Amino acid sequence: MIPITRPFVGEEEARAAAEVVRSGWLSQGACVQRFEEAIASRLGIRHAIATTNCTTALHLALIAAGVGPGDEVICPSFSFIATANAIVHAGATPVFVDIDPRTYTIDPALVERAISPRTRAIMPVDQIGLAADIPAIRAIAARHGLRVVEDAAPALGATIGETPVGALSDFTCFSFHPRKSITTGEGGIIVTDDDAAAGHLRAIRSHGASLSDLARHGAATIVEEEYHELGYNCRMTDIQAAIGLIQLEKLDTILAERRRLALRYTALFAGHPRIAPPYEPPGRQHTYQSYCVRLSTRKPLLQVRQEMADLGIATRRGVMAIHLQAYYRQRMPDVVLPETERATEETLLLPLYVGLSEEEQQRVVEALDRVVR
Repeated sequence: MIPITRPFVGEEEARAAAEVVRSGWLSQGACVQRFEEAIASRLGIRHAIATTNCTTALHLALIAAGVGPGDEVICPSFSFIATANAIVHAGATPVFVDIDPRTYTIDPALVERAISPRTRAIMPVDQIGLAADIPAIRAIAARHGLRVVEDAAPALGATIGETPVGALSDFTCFSFHPRKSITTGEGGIIVTDDDAAAGHLRAIRSHGASLSDLARHGAATIVEEEYHELGYNCRMTDIQAAIGLIQLEKLDTILAERRRLALRYTALFAGHPRIAPPYEPPGRQHTYQSYCVRLSTRKPLLQVRQEMADLGIATRRGVMAIHLQAYYRQRMPDVVLPETERATEETLLLPLYVGLSEEEQQRVVEALDRVVR
């Protein structure tokens, strides 16, 4: 079976993790701090705050942005369910708006129309590794006094013009799940230039403690942490961070190879009557977490996926429509998003990862051609 993805990890990551294990300090410590500093340096941002995963990163970033009960946060429905769940966990209500049918990212024109007196923030999603139109969303947010919390889970390494994703929004959250640009197994990070918010985030990710364990153990005199607010346990471990530091050294190699393979797919599918390759707008560079095609076929997507699996090739649906999932459908039965719903029925993710051979890629193309015809 050709898998949908495979992490690009090796002995370097294993050695780095083993060194942490041998050190005796396994939880959040100096290695996490080095990883945060490396991410912040890469993006040209003052602060990076590591967390257990991108969902908790989004949740904490919303809290730092002042989002709470009674508030609304505008977001796309075409995303992984964690986008909306983080908003609900913060006590707010997600307000779903439709997407641009070419980029699959939130439509800025519809964002402006969805703003109400209860709107506190906008959460664009950088879908499958392609940045949303963040400059347009920032302009809307500025006009209405809103914060932008960017769900950039698969977009570490993506750019808008010369600017890296992570350097434009009030808060940007990345994921280190094995399907993303780089991995720590699980893990996430929030980046921001807001000094006060960064301090708040570092406290609430660790139960609200006024001092980290690293600072407390490194102090020359005995000091005790204090707890002035309710916090959470969302700390990354040093084992994960050690892997992340090695992975970060490989990021450019990973992005370049994913891009090479993606452009090869596009060339192989060129002119196909039933398979449309992904669209990359001028000035926005994709990370290609996966290769997303749009199909024109009478077969239901589930049947296409089963036939591909029968041919030895793993696929995934493009992205879900969150508003059609049972939890949200029960609470928002009247939401209708035509472009989101069409994209959910017609998009398919194909295998893409460092190590995918050209022969395997050819198999994927030939199999999909056979299935859709």
